[in-house]
Amino acid sequence: MCVNVRRIQIPSDVAVVEILGQYDNKARYLRRRYNVDISVIDDEIRVRGEDERSVEIVEKILREVINITREGHLLDWTEFEYIVEENEKISNPSEVYKKSVGKVKAKTEGQRRYLEAIEKNDIVFAIGPAGTGKTYLASAVAVDYLRSGKVQRIVLTRPAVEAGEKLGFLPGDLAEKVDPYLRPLYDALIDMLGVEKFISLREKNVIEIAPLAYMRGRTLNNAFIILDEAQNTTYEQMKMFLTRMGFGSKVVVTGDITQIDIQERSGLVVAQEILKDIDGIAFVYLTDADVVRHPLVKKIIRAYDRYERLEREERKYSKRGVRNESTWTEEE
Repeated sequence: MCVNVRRIQIPSDVAVVEILGQYDNKARYLRRRYNVDISVIDDEIRVRGEDERSVEIVEKILREVINITREGHLLDWTEFEYIVEENEKISNPSEVYKKSVGKVKAKTEGQRRYLEAIEKNDIVFAIGPAGTGKTYLASAVAVDYLRSGKVQRIVLTRPAVEAGEKLGFLPGDLAEKVDPYLRPLYDALIDMLGVEKFISLREKNVIEIAPLAYMRGRTLNNAFIILDEAQNTTYEQMKMFLTRMGFGSKVVVTGDITQIDIQERSGLVVAQEILKDIDGIAFVYLTDADVVRHPLVKKIIRAYDRYERLEREERKYSKRGVRNESTWTEEE
């Protein structure tokens, strides 16, 4: 049996706990995930395992954690997970992984209209089901605008919880409370920038990710602003958000009006009526034809659409005293 061993020098200015985590939690996670042994001997971390690729991945992860830590940033758990995922993808030749995006390209006709609308309008609403690229494309364009100097920063926000942003009931500090709700926004940016660049831009406040409640009272100039999961904003929250826009800024609002989780009227639904005729504001509607995830996602969306349509029709006909026997009948 061949055992592969990698030795990683621990720099004198980095504590072991910063690398392996409090109570060894990062090391334990890597041991379980990759079936390796991680030990500390003197000023070395040793990674041992039978699978050479697994040992190599863990070595790269730990070296990246050390490099980021030496720059003065203590990784939170979400950032650590991204480093793990990034190195796993890079180490697997079958994965396609891009750290940077040049010109953003659409994969469907709906996405093409979406990108054109962003280019031509200052405020764009993208409404459609999951998997149509609403958030990802907006984030990609935002990165493109930042790199080209069209904006000075990126601001991403979403309702932190579905019914009123009651963060106080969740455990942990603010970052720990908010992270689960903002993770989809992390996904797109880290996919394009890489973890280190993303962390650097966040620390410089060039990229800001915050719950919607923290937008109140601000004016955002020279920024690319994205509001995600907008179907779960209230009327008041949507009005508050849209009036944060300052000079030189662009706003993209994304949401799926079939997935409303709040009891109040949705700010996104109302905005369609209030803002539909204003120049400089565009509404783009994506459909299941624009889904670019697993082929089953498109079928799932269509099945749910059919089911919900039949439910609506059944409620409508039952109010009119119409009998439903697997197929609709004439009124008696």
